[in-house]
Amino acid sequence: MDTLRISQLAARTGVPATTLRYYESAGLLPAARTPAGYRVYGRDAVDRLAFIGAAKHLGLSLEEIAELLAVWAAADCRTVRADLRPRVLARLAAAEERAAELASFTATLRAALARLDALPDRSGRCDPSCVFLEPPGAPEAAAPEPEPPLAEQPPVACSLDGGGFAERTAAWRRLTEGARCAPLSGGVRLTVPADRAAAFAELVVSEQRCCPFLAFRLVFDGPELHCEVTGPAEAAELLDGLFGPPDAHEGPPPRPAAAR
Repeated sequence: MDTLRISQLAARTGVPATTLRYYESAGLLPAARTPAGYRVYGRDAVDRLAFIGAAKHLGLSLEEIAELLAVWAAADCRTVRADLRPRVLARLAAAEERAAELASFTATLRAALARLDALPDRSGRCDPSCVFLEPPGAPEAAAPEPEPPLAEQPPVACSLDGGGFAERTAAWRRLTEGARCAPLSGGVRLTVPADRAAAFAELVVSEQRCCPFLAFRLVFDGPELHCEVTGPAEAAELLDGLFGPPDAHEGPPPRPAAAR
């Protein structure tokens, strides 16, 4: 028996008869007719359906699959591969772009959630300090709030002990590995991939509990995250210890004298 009825082909391949009829109408799966008008398919229909299924799994459109089938039916494997490769590359580029957009959006949501969890409960209305509501890359307020008087500034003293400080420093070193570093007035600007945003936000919250004299600002720029860290002049040694080159220190980075 050299042909298969539509019911036989559906049972052998697991492709519903309705789909087989649709593939025929789309020019993907030719069918002959018996004198009684029943559809019959050649033995190559099983291989053709396997090829169609594999191409659909790669995200190819039916139009592209029809073009590939023409090559598949008439040429050798090398020619089919040469035709298929640029199509797969195009699908890969599109998928990676969507994945990057999703990763950036996920990082934005995680950072907003971390900021929400860190904000104190307040009975008043939201104000510009609720930065989790700002879209990525939002400009700074035109008139920032004045700094509190010097007497109200928190002391430049890390509340962590020696072991805790070393552990925190190691956490920053791991998170900023490969980061671009640029000096700022009174601090430093670190640039890392945006997918580290959630981890950055969590570590920033922990850092501000023990070093409230440091100010952090996270800014999204497409696939990158900029973290700006500033502090008073007395904190320069601590900033160098946390964010300086790893080979600039022997053993745990130094702390300000007030923190020892």
